[in-house]
Amino acid sequence: MSIRLYIGNLPKEVMERQELQEVFQEEGDSVTTKLITDRKTGKCRGFGFVTVKNDEQADQIIEKYNGYQFRETPLKIEKALPRSKNKSESENTEAEAKPISKNNTNKSKKSRREKDKGGASKTASSTSSSGNDAVQPDPRWADALAELKQRLAASTNS
Repeated sequence: MSIRLYIGNLPKEVMERQELQEVFQEEGDSVTTKLITDRKTGKCRGFGFVTVKNDEQADQIIEKYNGYQFRETPLKIEKALPRSKNKSESENTEAEAKPISKNNTNKSKKSRREKDKGGASKTASSTSSSGNDAVQPDPRWADALAELKQRLAASTNS
C-alpha cells in the first residue's frame, strides 16, 4: 500500500517536478513526486506530494526532510489527508476537481448571504408583528438616522 505525503511551504514560483524529485533522489526510485501548479501561470501553488511504498519509509522521510531547506524555505512534510468523497480518485481529474471546490466555496458564501437575509427578514417581521405597522430603526443607530433625515430634509428644501 502506498502512502502519500504532503509537501508544503514550497516556493511559489516557476519550478519543475524534477527539482523536487532531486531532493528525494537518495531515497530511491520507489519515491515519486507531484508538484501542484497553477494552470494559468504555471507557477507552483506552494505544495506538492510525495508517494512512498510503506509507513516506515514515510516516517523516515518525514523525520529526515521535515524542515529541510529547499530554495531558502523550510519544507513542511506530513502524511496527506485522504481525498474527500466528492473528488475523483484519478490524478488526471484532480485539476478538474479544483473548480468544483471553488464553486462550492461560492455556494457557501451565497448560503451565508441567504442566511443573513433570512435573519434580517425575521427581525423585521418580529418587530412588525409586535403591534407597530412601521419597522423601527435599530436603536443603536436611531440618533444617527434622525440626524441624516434632518440633513436630507434641509437639502431638499434648499
